[in-house]
Order: sequence, then C-alpha cells, then structure tokens
Amino acid sequence: MNKRQTLKTFAAALALSLGLAAPVAAQVTIRYAHVGSEGDIQYWYAEEFAKRVEKGTEGRVKVQVFPNSQLGGASETVDGVRSGAIPLAHHEFASLSRLMPDIAAFAAPFVYRDGTHAMAATDPASSEIMKEMSDKLVKQANIRIIGRLYRGARQMTAKMAVYSPADLKDKRFRGVPLQLWTTMIKGMGAVPTPVEVGELPTALMTGMVIGQENPLTMINANKLYEVQTHVMLTGHMQNVLPVFINERTWQSIPEKDRAIVAAVAAEVGEETLKLGLEAEVQLIDELKKKGMTFVTEKEGLKVDEFRKSVGAQVTADFPTWAPITARIAAVK
Repeated sequence: MNKRQTLKTFAAALALSLGLAAPVAAQVTIRYAHVGSEGDIQYWYAEEFAKRVEKGTEGRVKVQVFPNSQLGGASETVDGVRSGAIPLAHHEFASLSRLMPDIAAFAAPFVYRDGTHAMAATDPASSEIMKEMSDKLVKQANIRIIGRLYRGARQMTAKMAVYSPADLKDKRFRGVPLQLWTTMIKGMGAVPTPVEVGELPTALMTGMVIGQENPLTMINANKLYEVQTHVMLTGHMQNVLPVFINERTWQSIPEKDRAIVAAVAAEVGEETLKLGLEAEVQLIDELKKKGMTFVTEKEGLKVDEFRKSVGAQVTADFPTWAPITARIAAVK
C-alpha cells in the first residue's frame, strides 16, 4: 500500500470512528392517559399538548395519548402514574387524594371565585400553595404536577327540574367514584352513587341514577342530552384538572426538554380557559336546541342553599382543609 492509499484509509477510518462517536439526540416516548371523550376540552388538551411537545423538542420527546379510559379509570390511572406503568395523565385533583388526602381541597365545591381564579390557584409555576403540594406529592408518591387544564364549571343535570337540596332527598345521584364526590352529593341532598364515566350513560338511561354533574362540554360530548332533560346552572365546581407525571419519567427527560414540556403544559392550559369560557356560553344554546331545559337562579334555583349545605358537609368530612382553602381563596 503506497503512502497516498494509507492516508486515504486512515482518513476513512477516522471519519467512520467520529461518526460512530457523534452524540445522537436521546428520544423519550411518554404514554399519556385520560378518561375524556372526543369533543371534551380535556381530549383537545391532551392531543394539542402531544403535538406541541414533539414540535418544541424537535422530536426528542414524543407523547402517545390514550383517551376514553383506554388505560383504566381514576384509580388505575393514579396507580399507574405512581408506579410508572402510565408515565403521564390528567384527572381530578380528588383522584390524587388516595396518595395525599389534602390535595383534594383543590377540587372542593365553591372554593374558587371563577375559572380565572381556579387556574391561578393551581398553577404549579406561580401558585405557592400549589408548588408546596406538588413538592409533597413528589416525596410521598413519586408524582409531580406539571400543569393544569380548565374544563368549565360543573353543572347538575337530572330527569327533572331541581331547585334546592330538598328536591334530591332520597334520590340516587351519580358521583365520581371518589370520597369528595360522595361528600358533595350527600351535601346536595341526594344519595351518593359512584359510577365510572364510561358507565354513566347506561346508569342514567336505566334509572340507576336520576342525575349527574359535569361541565357542559362533557354533557354535550357524551350526549347526555339523550338521557337527561334538565340542566341546573349551579356552577358548584370550577373544573380544573391537574396534569401529573411519574417523577422517574420526569427526571429521565433532559433538563432543557423538561422546561419545554412545562412551558407547553402552561401554554395549552391557558388556552383551555379561553375555550372553556366560550364553550359555556355557546353550549347553553346548543343544548337547548337538543331539548334540554335550563334552570337558573332566575327560575328559582337556590344556589346559596346548595353552597351552604355542601359547605357544611365538606367541613364535617374534611376538617383539615380550612387552612388550605383559605390560602386558595387568597390567590389573586
């Protein structure tokens, strides 16, 4: 081999070795579970979050969304994120109470002034009480809250008009299968009957329960107008949902990309507030056209009676919440 050939061979070998040694951008694929159906704001949030995370990280972080309870209901979702079997999810704050009871205070009925207040109080980047709760959740359950989304105010529906807690006496009313909902439905005067969201239309159709409560977006998306006749605009909860991730999964994402994921969660979350407030106005007319009758304070709905009755039951069942709800109320 002559000198020129030797140099060419050496150069080729060097290029090959450098190519093999060149760093390859790490890719992280994260499964994201939730119980929402298409048409619900939470469904839109997860899809939009996944798209923007992949774009923002230039493909280094990919999110695969599993909606419609594909990976299980509330309990399975929370347990899955804690163990890491489900890396990422969103659900009610009360669903996390199995791991840290006091965090359900962020879902307490009548705790927020409006949707804007709810989003401010639950912002993991700026709300001191939310940051404290998330840090405790990391230590106690290996779960971190990285964002939140707004679905709108929760309203009551039934197969009849309801004006006060007295109208629900001895009637079976659906609640999310969590203690807070059992407390709230009891405070509303009804018999609490836990039903998973996937079984709700059947439970309403068969008369297992006479009513339920959810944001108007969910009522419309799940076609509950086919099995319910009346909507009571109690606005008893500003339905804001935490987005939470397994801590080991979070730490497996490079720091630069974690910042991008958190920024996307905040950005899309703020957009759900705008969507939710707009949808609440539009859906009243839409649901009226689909045959539902709306009952407001103008028609005799006694929201203050519900607030007082539910508040008394929450205080009785969750006596440690007072300092937390006071701090939530103080958020500007």
